[in-house]
Amino acid sequence: MAGDRPSPPATTPGTPRRLPPGQRRVRGWPVSHYGPVPKFRPDRWNLRIHGATASGEESLWSFDDLPDLPHVTVVADLHCATGITSTDHEWFGVPATVLLELVPPAPEVTHVMAWAEYGFGANLRLADFAAERTLLATHHDGELLTAEHGFPLRLVVPHLFGYKSPKWLRGIEYMTADRRGFWEERGYHNLADPWKEQRYSHQEQPGDGPPL
Repeated sequence: MAGDRPSPPATTPGTPRRLPPGQRRVRGWPVSHYGPVPKFRPDRWNLRIHGATASGEESLWSFDDLPDLPHVTVVADLHCATGITSTDHEWFGVPATVLLELVPPAPEVTHVMAWAEYGFGANLRLADFAAERTLLATHHDGELLTAEHGFPLRLVVPHLFGYKSPKWLRGIEYMTADRRGFWEERGYHNLADPWKEQRYSHQEQPGDGPPL
């Protein structure tokens, strides 16, 4: 799926890769998460779309339903708010726009909450969730995601810091007002644009998020 990074200009051949300010490139793909890796139980697993849907009803997909949805490949970097960037990840999964088409949000929806295992949530503006390169990834570099990296499903929002891309995704809640997620309640920036160095809540400007 094509699409240029929204903030930085493209580099020309022979010039160094441009990273967001304050970031350094690391080799490999460091594992980073809070809490234990959940055990996957396919008979109990589903993806739930709920909240302020246009129909007023929720939708569920089982693990076996996922392959029937349209899939794309997105190659993107992953930026961590702690200052490291791992590059050239090849993600394969369901575009977020597909879910928005299958389960339209109500007209007044402005944000979504991405819910993961253990009640973990990451809030996003609807425009960020609906971005061309946002997807629900099932594969990485041609292989199924490992448990440590989010199997069976991980939200990937390449243009924001990694805490907006929760592993072990279980649901998308449509919201008519913003509400902070797990890390956003604990001092991380509500918007998380790496190109603007939006790392921590003390950097927020009026209008960037609800009160802490």
